[in-house]
Amino acid sequence: MEDSDDGPSLPTKQNEEFRPFIRRLPEFKFWHSATKGILVAMVCTFFEAFNVPVFWPILVMYFIMLFCITMKRQIKHMIKYRYIPFTHGKRTYKGKEDAGKTFAS
Repeated sequence: MEDSDDGPSLPTKQNEEFRPFIRRLPEFKFWHSATKGILVAMVCTFFEAFNVPVFWPILVMYFIMLFCITMKRQIKHMIKYRYIPFTHGKRTYKGKEDAGKTFAS
């Protein structure tokens, strides 16, 4: 039995739990790479050759482009399963008008 979906599947055993996003990068490797990147960036600030003026709208567009490229898979997964991360609380459903009244007045 092969799944055509590349995403995670529902739990098949009792001790498993459903994980909508599976990590593909171990946490230590992430922190190691992030620390190296920050250190390289700090060293680059000491050299005048890396002091290049940047027009801020270009920087904003670059950030948006990088965000869209890196989040493409997660956004497709969220659209496919209709996951909306920004909800404003539990949905309430209206019943009959007199359902909440306990005493007749």
